[in-house]
Amino acid sequence: MKLATYVVPGDSAVRAGEVRGGRVHAFVEGTIVDRLRSGDLAPASGPEHALSEVELQAPVPRPRAIFGIGLNYAAHAKEQGKAPPERPIVFMKLPSSAAAPNAPVRCPPVVRRLDYEGELGVVMGAGGRVAGYCVADDVSARDLQKLEPQWTRAKGADGFCPFGPWVTTADEVPDPEDLRLRTWVNGELRQDSRTNDMVFGIAELVAFIGETCTLEPGDLILTGTPSGVGMALDPPRFLASGDRVRIEIEALGAIEHPIA
Repeated sequence: MKLATYVVPGDSAVRAGEVRGGRVHAFVEGTIVDRLRSGDLAPASGPEHALSEVELQAPVPRPRAIFGIGLNYAAHAKEQGKAPPERPIVFMKLPSSAAAPNAPVRCPPVVRRLDYEGELGVVMGAGGRVAGYCVADDVSARDLQKLEPQWTRAKGADGFCPFGPWVTTADEVPDPEDLRLRTWVNGELRQDSRTNDMVFGIAELVAFIGETCTLEPGDLILTGTPSGVGMALDPPRFLASGDRVRIEIEALGAIEHPIA
């Protein structure tokens, strides 16, 4: 099942629904988090619209918690000149960093080195179980990341986490650790890898985070980015206003957003 949050133009109501066959069918009541909390994945039976007629929002518009994982792809660690970490590197992105899959990412004036990070997102359900997966961009301000030992400002700025286009439930993704992940900037392929290059698998990450805090329905874990980020190119190539970033993950769909 593909769970989406959306708005019908001309109507300010935010709806939750199920994507089937190029159309989105509304749930009669409740949000995506309500569905994840209850485990109710009965087919949606409310009004339907073509996907082209709606504006997709972040599937969980304002997650309670967004966890990021640093250097979790072996090839990405290598391009940074570092050994793969012995333990997961966990950081937080603020709830306000969550953004719609196609929303413009606005670069704060203080940032001069804006970068992309195509990532597999894990969306939690009830009881600390994985509910589903999505596509995400862990947008990063490399200059702030280099200057500040804590990454909250570098990675947690408003709108720095576009994700979606929906949550594909875990039952539809038999092996999330062997999916092709690709990122394009202005049509140029920059990242092309598979999730099997992750240093720590999904179960390991969930268990590691869960050692110190309770994972709740709707929480989002960004599992790290593969090689090919802008700062690792020779010379480095950072994002600028007018650029378009597209990230696609096999079986999960794609997000595409401009830089403003």
